[in-house]
Amino acid sequence: MIWLVLGWFVLFIQETATRSENLNPDSTITLTPAVFAFASLAVALIGFLVGILEVFWLGNRFRSRSFSRKLLYKLAFYSCFMLLVILIAYPLAAALELGASPLNEAVMEKFWNFLSSVEFLSTMVAIAFSLFLSLFYSEISDNIGHGVLMNFFTGKYHQPREEYRIFLFSDMKSSTSVAESLGHARYFEFLRAYYSDFSDAIVRHSGEVYQYVGDEVIVSFTHANGVRGANCIRCFFAMQAALDKNAQWYMDTFGIVPEFKAALHVGRVTTGEIGALKKAIFFTGDVLNTTARMQALCNSYGVKVLISGELLGDLPLDGRYTVAPLGTQDLKGREKPVDLFTVSPAAEM
Repeated sequence: MIWLVLGWFVLFIQETATRSENLNPDSTITLTPAVFAFASLAVALIGFLVGILEVFWLGNRFRSRSFSRKLLYKLAFYSCFMLLVILIAYPLAAALELGASPLNEAVMEKFWNFLSSVEFLSTMVAIAFSLFLSLFYSEISDNIGHGVLMNFFTGKYHQPREEYRIFLFSDMKSSTSVAESLGHARYFEFLRAYYSDFSDAIVRHSGEVYQYVGDEVIVSFTHANGVRGANCIRCFFAMQAALDKNAQWYMDTFGIVPEFKAALHVGRVTTGEIGALKKAIFFTGDVLNTTARMQALCNSYGVKVLISGELLGDLPLDGRYTVAPLGTQDLKGREKPVDLFTVSPAAEM
């Protein structure tokens, strides 16, 4: 959709600047209704293909590269991709304009005129610049967190505001012994792979990484996003599935397969920008302390995940998960006890 809107915007600017006149008919295609429909369809398809490439291939392929290398490689790839698209789409659009076959002599002559024209060069420069800006924004967003950059731009949290949010605290099991056995450098690579495996699951289920604290990952969901389709619970199991999928790789590479435990809770927080030398989006509220203390109880209960009764009551589990009550627990710093539950996919019970 974004690509389609941007494409329409570019066409609007072009038509406005030329007053809907084709100033270079030998190389430039006149915007007829048929050409407009074809261009809209082509741009929408390109946007879809780019999304597929980014999510299922290119995004993961360069994940371990440095920021600058990742940006350069992606820019080169997408520039070549867009050049290929132009080489295919231009003759088709010209054929629509002229009412002839794409291989017609007049169509091919116009195509060659376009390739040797200033319009072609300016088009490629504009595409490269647009790609650079979009990729730069995307990579910055990946580095500081999806949605966080936009929040800074819009000033959403410049003034503190109260929100109702879901938090997922995950913690690696036996991290101290793992670090000792691997050594500092190897453990760092181990953590990098561990965090990377969680990324797709978190993004796919509308979560936001709030903080990485040692081997702990704190994920936040808006209440609406976390509750919809039980996203917050599904996120936990997707994170677990990602580690299970790569278990053999971890064993071959590090001799250890990571395991983790997690807790989920919901509550009100005050959210705002904080910091002078370095800005960050910061949450404060009892829900964070409660979730952290719940997560610390996973070993005591012998479970991988704990969820509060307060959050459980909001989730549409729809029979996909089996819920086991674990009783009520008093938590330090909290006046009211918390009802604790654990959940598992229904097929496992």
